[in-house]
Amino acid sequence: MRAVWDVSLKVWPGQLTALLGRNGAGKTTTLRAISGLNKVQSGTVRLREQDITRVPPYQRVRMGMAYVQEGKRVFRRLTVEQNLILGGYVRKQGRANLRKEAERVYELFPVLGEKRRLPAGSMSGGQQQMLAIGQALMAEPSVLLLDEPSGGLAPVIVAEVMDRIGALRGQGLGILLVEQAVEAAIGYADHVAVLDVGKVVLTAKAGEVDDMTILRDAYFGKQASSAQRPSEP
Repeated sequence: MRAVWDVSLKVWPGQLTALLGRNGAGKTTTLRAISGLNKVQSGTVRLREQDITRVPPYQRVRMGMAYVQEGKRVFRRLTVEQNLILGGYVRKQGRANLRKEAERVYELFPVLGEKRRLPAGSMSGGQQQMLAIGQALMAEPSVLLLDEPSGGLAPVIVAEVMDRIGALRGQGLGILLVEQAVEAAIGYADHVAVLDVGKVVLTAKAGEVDDMTILRDAYFGKQASSAQRPSEP
């Protein structure tokens, strides 16, 4: 089955692009294709203008792409700090240096510093999500792919996680965010793309889709008019 067949989008340094769409639209498949976990049959994936379509996933990580998959995927039996050190493995540095680098993650997510010696599985869902993001950051990416970071979290924790994601954008990181919490995502996004049945049906600057009827029409398959499809910046 061809789940994604007409997708074109961009992620800029220091900006957040929100990829939205109803369940089954192809959002996760798109992220997996960009990260190299799904084979691309046609089209190209480019990182800083370099074609990486045939580059294996581990090499994409070394080139600056990190992917946080849906579902708080951490090594539950390992400590918080061990999880972070594993995240920095691709940098081929000694354990002592990686521990120092982990301090940057602790500054972003202080609760991880407090629990650094505890098993990851002992933490709450929101804290595990923070750890999954922190683990990806240990590879020093220039582009971060995030798949449903708010999934299964309480609203107050969603706000905290999204605040941290917004802070990462402020540090110059390019972020592609897949998120079901639409209003929260738009509140932090610079650009928005809506996917429906494997095809991008709307692209816009976030400030141009504050009218939720535009998103509703895109979600339910109504093609956006030319006035709702502004030219790329």
